[in-house]
Amino acid sequence: MSDFTRYAIYYAPAHGAFAEAAAAWLGWDLAAGRAVAQPDLPGLPRGAAALTQAPRKYGFHGTIRAPFRPAIPEDRLIAGLDDLAAGLPPARCGALRLRDLHGFLALIPEDDAALSDLAAAVVQGSDPWRAPLTPEDIARRRPEALSPRQRALLDRWGYPFVMEEFRFHLTLTDRLDAAEAAAVAPVLRDWFAPVLPDPFIVTDLCLVAEDASGRFHLRHRATLSG
Repeated sequence: MSDFTRYAIYYAPAHGAFAEAAAAWLGWDLAAGRAVAQPDLPGLPRGAAALTQAPRKYGFHGTIRAPFRPAIPEDRLIAGLDDLAAGLPPARCGALRLRDLHGFLALIPEDDAALSDLAAAVVQGSDPWRAPLTPEDIARRRPEALSPRQRALLDRWGYPFVMEEFRFHLTLTDRLDAAEAAAVAPVLRDWFAPVLPDPFIVTDLCLVAEDASGRFHLRHRATLSG
């Protein structure tokens, strides 16, 4: 596929039970680049498809560098990511826990200082790869709702939630009201309990790309070996 519009750098689990459970829940397999059947889980107030419309197109992931328009071709992005990852160590965190993040249910690691350091290094190291922000890019980030510091980070790094504003999370649902989130949370805990890694360790960086329909695809996985 050659019509990718944006790229991003993600954490995404390698092939295995965790990746399979997450892809099934969201209905999109990032690595395979295809839709997958979602489970019919008892106890949900609505079907899984109705609860996951927003995060589905991104695939199961944690953002390290948010989507950007590239300034260089894909082969140079891949080579650059390999070089960057070769100088950075894996990030070891505590266990993943299901949390309510302002209405979105997400998996969030405990003790994520190493992951925050990794994300900062990736944002800095990959910054030359992105094209300058357009007015449309800036509008997408709703600058009127940002703090002065977040707006400064947007201008400097192309995204407002980096450096000290970075909060790693693995989104699982659309924004839910309190009652619905309370109903969905125990179902998700049961679904993911057998497969959650503990400790949670980020061992590689994933280059992903957005196609013309807005769906994201895994393009390359670079091992953190510094």
